[in-house]
Amino acid sequence: MNFDLQDLSGTFTTFDIIVSLSLAFVLSAVIGWVYRYTHKNVSYSQSYVQTLVMVGMIISLIMLVVGSNIARAFALVGALSVVRFRNAIKETRDVGFIFLVMAIGMTTGTRFYILAIAATVAICLVLLIMNKFTWFKLDVQRQVVKVQVPPEPEFDALVEDVLIRFCTEFELVSTESVRSGALTELYYTAQLRKGKKSSELIAALSAVNTGQRVTVLTGYDQTDI
Repeated sequence: MNFDLQDLSGTFTTFDIIVSLSLAFVLSAVIGWVYRYTHKNVSYSQSYVQTLVMVGMIISLIMLVVGSNIARAFALVGALSVVRFRNAIKETRDVGFIFLVMAIGMTTGTRFYILAIAATVAICLVLLIMNKFTWFKLDVQRQVVKVQVPPEPEFDALVEDVLIRFCTEFELVSTESVRSGALTELYYTAQLRKGKKSSELIAALSAVNTGQRVTVLTGYDQTDI
């Protein structure tokens, strides 16, 4: 029995491997630093940033293996199609960073080194500028208002009268029956009028809902009674 063994490593050199993976690591690490610096919410994850670096290097490796071989490219697509990712992305910008490191991995893996460096510098610079000058920021602070009231319809009207006095706008999001139907919990999104405070809104709602629970959420700050 004859075995025809062919060494395919000639499609790229050791220098290509070292430069591609090293550059993918450095550029992905820069992107990870920019992500960390520009992140503003409490959902920051160290493992996510480490994954960004790892994905950039893995994509670079994949592109080295695939090269210009169409058969290998289709085989890779088939192999990756069985992978299922179940972790939810917490923020939409996180998806953008994933695509960015994937693009950098592709460019380093296909040995477009200057393009990879230029793209990383340009895109990271744009991200830093947008973060510095808070581009596209909507300076509107909205509240989530949760009110428990007796199930009689007149209490819904009383609650909305209070919201009209204290809010420039509000919207009923959902209605839920609690305590085996003894109470109804109303969920609103609202925007307080200038000069009005969450504590004042809570006091006014507590005066019309027979002393049941009232909660006002503002961003990550919670006022509860």
